[in-house]
Amino acid sequence: MNKGKIKLGLIGGGPNSFIGPVHRIAAYMGERYDLVGGVFDIDYEQSKAFAEKLELDASRAYKDLDDFISGELSRPADERIEAVSILTPNFLHYPMAKRLVGEGFHVICEKPITMTAAEAVELAELVEQKGVVFSLTHTYTGYPMVRQMKAMIAAGALGKIHKMDAQYYQGWINPFIHEKDKRAGVWRLDPAKSGQSCCFGDIGVHAFNLLEYTTGLTINKVLADINTLYEDNPLDVDGTALVRTTDGVRGIVRASQIATGEENNIVVTVYGDKAGLRWEQENPTYLKFMEEGKPAQILKPGNPYLSEFSLESTKIAPGHPEGLFDAMGNIYSGTAQAIRKESYRDGAFPTVQDGVRGMNFIEAVLESSKNGQVWVSI
Repeated sequence: MNKGKIKLGLIGGGPNSFIGPVHRIAAYMGERYDLVGGVFDIDYEQSKAFAEKLELDASRAYKDLDDFISGELSRPADERIEAVSILTPNFLHYPMAKRLVGEGFHVICEKPITMTAAEAVELAELVEQKGVVFSLTHTYTGYPMVRQMKAMIAAGALGKIHKMDAQYYQGWINPFIHEKDKRAGVWRLDPAKSGQSCCFGDIGVHAFNLLEYTTGLTINKVLADINTLYEDNPLDVDGTALVRTTDGVRGIVRASQIATGEENNIVVTVYGDKAGLRWEQENPTYLKFMEEGKPAQILKPGNPYLSEFSLESTKIAPGHPEGLFDAMGNIYSGTAQAIRKESYRDGAFPTVQDGVRGMNFIEAVLESSKNGQVWVSI
């Protein structure tokens, strides 16, 4: 059995990647991983140059996934890469994850997990069969104050939940969407690369995940209205979904990539019969606790009044801001605990089942909107 640092490989995440540095820094944060090699770019020369820049062994800068798998499996078991992070465009997540899981690698994957719900179910069954760890990077679940929110709700701080609201607003696609030639060149609007959905597949699913993660409730019905803005645009760029849980709790998921001027405006709010909680991603060190008949309180990370889960997820002293890198680092740390068969808390990292839930939600949203804004069961 391997011990010590986990040997990590990357598929994607090379010189032109936005998310690549986030994953690399997150992996190093907890000092649980050692980046060894990978397929860093579709251009082999760029991939090799990137590996050289990172001062990695040149023999472990691979040409493609087949080369990666054969190269690593030819090495002694205690020298092989153990976990692989998939940081490619959406359409490659499923085939790459399926190959890697089938060969016994642990996988850390960007979302969406697959292009369809059926593929997600198939992948989940393979993960269980092979006994590997599969971590899906719903990064926002790694924030200390989101974990505090989860712990407080589980402890009954809000009383009986009766309303929940999550939004994820961006405006990044606004400069491209209004001209036919420009929007045709955006890969996230290409179903062959992005999948069935742009807005809800990319960001709406994060809002959905945060509601289920923080409340512990299961959303089983949606009624959605999505907007492509232009008839020749095949994928959604905006939409709203009413949601209901198995317990009958009502809520709403709002997502937009045409919210002009917005950057990464995520807000999740949960109300109970005693109190409410609100967290905003652009102000991630504040958790607002609103009790009936009392002044609102602002809870901040690193303080002794917080839950053990929140404090374990905090890396620096109170008063110092933590952000996306820290949140991703917490997910990598939780994944490492699972890979090394150590004890870890529920919610330490999103699993393959969270991926299945997300794909089921996306498909239910699309079906509801297509059929004239009707209730659809997940």
